[in-house]
Amino acid sequence: MTAIRMLAIDLDDTLLRSDLSISYRTRNTIKRAEAAGVVVVLASGRIPAAMERYARLLGLHKRPGYLICNNGTLIQESHTGNVIADIQLPASAALTAYDLASAEGFSVQIYEDDIMYISRSNEFADYDQKLTGLRQVVVENFRGLVESGCHKLLIPGDPMILRPLESLLKTYIGQDATIFTSKPYFLEILPPKTDKGTALAMVAEKLTIPREAVLAVGDSMNDEAMIRWAGVGVAMANGDDRIKDIAALITDKTNDDDGVADIIERYILGKGA
Repeated sequence: MTAIRMLAIDLDDTLLRSDLSISYRTRNTIKRAEAAGVVVVLASGRIPAAMERYARLLGLHKRPGYLICNNGTLIQESHTGNVIADIQLPASAALTAYDLASAEGFSVQIYEDDIMYISRSNEFADYDQKLTGLRQVVVENFRGLVESGCHKLLIPGDPMILRPLESLLKTYIGQDATIFTSKPYFLEILPPKTDKGTALAMVAEKLTIPREAVLAVGDSMNDEAMIRWAGVGVAMANGDDRIKDIAALITDKTNDDDGVADIIERYILGKGA
């Protein structure tokens, strides 16, 4: 296997344990990988404000690294905050998605700065707030907010009723947006040809690192593109079965069992590889 020079890690249910912490072992292992010359990229559906504390916990605010935010619509340097890419969802696609979701009775969410804007209160937004720590704000004229521009829309709901909506949205705006479920109860609408894989390719190109030297690890369908693109795509033991089917490797450890640390030790640091 080609020596790994870049490590891309998803946050929720991958790097983060169920209590949203990062174990000492995992933090230490990531730092040892960096000391060996590996560039670390945190790749998440979260906005920068919801990723910053983990970047700081890993010391990425002191060393060169990258944050892929909003599932790839925003890329920034972890140590400088400089924005590498900033992609907005086309207004027409965003409005169509909002109108269709609203007509079917779904709430819609937009994330900007440290705020989660929602069209109406719902239990999934409450859970999202606990997960990310973002402030929740209900917007009366939500359609006007959508029209003013956004990186992505998120539609929360019961997985069984989200699936028909996903199919409907792909029929109407599939050519003008990227549509997938990041968690079974979160349907995301992103700009076309935008995902973690495309973003990771941009970072690798900037650093002249070939894809064969990139290892990406994740658990959910929003990780599909980067796991497919990376030279070594890894799925967590607790990951979605669809992700396991496409990954080159599957850990036998979950996010609560230091699965990321195990992968780094075996395939980057060489212990037990």
